[in-house]
Amino acid sequence: MCGIAGVLGPAEITEPLLGRMLHCIEHRGPDDEGRLVTPTFAFGMRRLAIQDIAGGHQPMWSVDRSAVIVFNGEIYNFKELREELASSGYRFSTHCDTEVIVALYERIGRTDPVAMLNRLRGMFAIAIHDIERDVLFLARDQFGIKPLYLHTIDGRIASFGSEIKSLLEDPSLARRVNDEAVVNYLAFQYNPLTETMFEDIRRVPPATYLLVSPRTGEFTEFPYWSYDFSAPTAATETATQSRIRDVMRDSVEHHMISDVPVGAFLSGGVDSAITVTLMQERRRALGLDNVKTFTIGFDEVSELAEAREVSDRIGSDHHEIRVNMSEYLEVLENIAWHFDEPVADPSAVALYFLARAARQQVTVVLSGEGADELFGGYRIYREPLSLRPISRQPQWVKSSVLAPASKIGASYPGRNYLRRGLTPFDDRFIGNAYIFRPDEMRALWKSDLPTPSHVLPGVELGESIRGFDDLSESRRMQLVDINYWMPGDILAKADRMTMAHSLELRVPYLDMSVASVSSGIPDAWKYRDGTTKWILREAFRDILPSTTAARAKLGFPTPLRHWLKQDPEWFRSRILDDSYIRAQMNVAPIERLFADHASGERDSSRKIYILLMFALWRRAFNAI
Repeated sequence: MCGIAGVLGPAEITEPLLGRMLHCIEHRGPDDEGRLVTPTFAFGMRRLAIQDIAGGHQPMWSVDRSAVIVFNGEIYNFKELREELASSGYRFSTHCDTEVIVALYERIGRTDPVAMLNRLRGMFAIAIHDIERDVLFLARDQFGIKPLYLHTIDGRIASFGSEIKSLLEDPSLARRVNDEAVVNYLAFQYNPLTETMFEDIRRVPPATYLLVSPRTGEFTEFPYWSYDFSAPTAATETATQSRIRDVMRDSVEHHMISDVPVGAFLSGGVDSAITVTLMQERRRALGLDNVKTFTIGFDEVSELAEAREVSDRIGSDHHEIRVNMSEYLEVLENIAWHFDEPVADPSAVALYFLARAARQQVTVVLSGEGADELFGGYRIYREPLSLRPISRQPQWVKSSVLAPASKIGASYPGRNYLRRGLTPFDDRFIGNAYIFRPDEMRALWKSDLPTPSHVLPGVELGESIRGFDDLSESRRMQLVDINYWMPGDILAKADRMTMAHSLELRVPYLDMSVASVSSGIPDAWKYRDGTTKWILREAFRDILPSTTAARAKLGFPTPLRHWLKQDPEWFRSRILDDSYIRAQMNVAPIERLFADHASGERDSSRKIYILLMFALWRRAFNAI
């Protein structure tokens, strides 16, 4: 695991700037640093040594020195690829995955980059200088597990890197706030745009590669993969359960490959329970000691007992971390700095403390991210089933009978149900979090909003994915979350909160072989008996505690709403002292949020937290 950075221009400018950029991301790779400076560009990396500790120094050259690479991530099938390339005559000088990537690029990447990238099973952000063609090849992994950002000037790349903060080392880059991104952040609790919260900085989308001229910065961007529901399984339920067990065991085994200690995060849910159980099975088969597992809790709310139930069953070397309110609030500004952009997911703070504790004993952890998105784990995915009595009605019934009934002023049982059922999918579901809705945003903003509306993922995916509108609503929800929620929130917090402590987090559910199985599972096998991820639970029911197999998702819950009542002034002062908030937003709606929360009229903690993290982000980066 590493952090990479690059900057275009003459050596007298790029060499000192690259040094500052790499120093800024030392937390991503405290073990080593490498640089390459050419007359037209420079790039380098900070290394967290995981594989071939002695031989994995970067930048790394291909055997014929026609290409050179810096790389952030892990390739879990590198041994198989290495054997294949060696059998065809390639002469390797190391035993690390970095050399396999540059060798694969040399063999097939120049002519067929799509085939090359889809051979890679892992997480990655790659930068290769192809000397033969004088081109920079940049690429990001299929799901967006590893980040990659670009600083662009007039549509040309000036620099790139694993974290925004390294790009900000360029003194010519103004730290101007992107108002449109702010509006979208207020709706989603993260920024879903390709453009970041800083003007002139954008992200490379998941499953995308770029061809860049190192002399001019001109670039072309190409998508190379997408999650596709178009091939439903022809297998039976029993056979599919067997396939799920096989691919998950294989994925966990590959994700455990390491030359340094490996542990796992363990919540009280089914996803991490499956992962740690398979890890323990593998370690025992190899004659190794028990897997180290880590969980976190708070006095007010936790899953400590539920996680302990799994740990006791498998006999893991289990560690529990407790965090109180003062500890939580104390680290928020540091967390805002590590995130690069505001992400208002309260569980990110729990992950920060969990990673800090785990790093004292291991260098790599496995976690359960991605299972809900791929196997249908969120309860909202079941909503289309409950709304069928409305969706199946003739249009005249919906417009003449149900629509008027849903607009009756007095509250009555079923009115919200009617409203949900009559609301089009694109307006009803933008992802797992919907914080400030359009009417609330208009009341909050002092003048006209900088954008007419926030992003509508269903509309965007309908325009870019053939057949999207023909999918079931549950599958459309999955694709919304796979393309927006997962890279924008789930994977962003997983990467930033662990890398803050130089800890590598791996996600075995987000494996290409697992994805190929999950994409063919019918909805009827995901949602059954009042639960979600039904077939995943059934596949591993015999190795999990019965209570774990049936448990609903929590995922490191936090007592934010309780703490907000204990010390509301701590939150209020930091929000209302922010100059951007005072300039752009009305104070009265913000004060109402605090009043409503204090009175118990409604839980405003998520709205208050989203404003807080924005204010702390501005302070951390001096964004203007």
